[in-house]
Amino acid sequence: MPSLPVRLLKRWALRLAGGLLALGCLLLPTTAGGAWAYDNPELLPDHPTPVIDLAKALTDQQRTALESELDEFERTSGWKLRVLTQYERTPGLAIRDFWKLDQRSLVLVADPRGGNLLNFNVGDALFSLMPRTFWVELQTRYGNQYYVRDHGEDGSILDSLHAVKGCLAMGGCQVVPGLPQEQWLLTLCSSILGGLIVGFAAFPRDAERTVEWAWVLLLSPLWLILFGVFGVAPIVTRTNDLLPLARNGLGFLAAALVAYLIAQQTVGKARLQDKGEG
Repeated sequence: MPSLPVRLLKRWALRLAGGLLALGCLLLPTTAGGAWAYDNPELLPDHPTPVIDLAKALTDQQRTALESELDEFERTSGWKLRVLTQYERTPGLAIRDFWKLDQRSLVLVADPRGGNLLNFNVGDALFSLMPRTFWVELQTRYGNQYYVRDHGEDGSILDSLHAVKGCLAMGGCQVVPGLPQEQWLLTLCSSILGGLIVGFAAFPRDAERTVEWAWVLLLSPLWLILFGVFGVAPIVTRTNDLLPLARNGLGFLAAALVAYLIAQQTVGKARLQDKGEG
């Protein structure tokens, strides 16, 4: 095999690994550190409640319904889900004793002052069912500024809680269920890019060949990562719907065919002509 493509492949693999590591560092979830900054029990309500809405992110009807929902969920499942919304004021450390937080507790802290509305203080027992990557995805999906703009702070809070409840009812999740439109578009773009690499690698370098399988196999780590890891895996782990999977497969095949034909009529034809003249 040519040594130059191998060196290029290693270089691209190192760049991809470095990019993923940097992305993971940027997406690390922030903890609810602002809620534990100091002790201010004066802000606590004078009656037991699983929801403390200091920022008034919920309507009275939403808050009442959510209180009943979380109380019933705790009674039937044993999981303690709590909600704190804040803006300039926070009860801080006093929240721990008020809610008697333990390993089976989750505190959702909604604070619009940061770049992301949602923060989660997660009990150790929850980490055994939903790993750290789950909470990263939950925060970035439902707490980002675009989701809050389209669905409101109340929608962001309620939708993220319902995702957690659904996963707990199923015995845990590795990823957040559901496939948002923007995430599917990313998987489609990744599938198309993988197809372009396959098509360009497959164009014949010799008149006696139809497909350069050696080059396709040589570049397989790259296009398999793009199509398999980033194009297919996010779909099959989040939804049973076959339509986005079929679309990504067709996008991969169509991109491979287009890249193959273009490369064959441009680079491939010129290379074959040079060999004929030589």
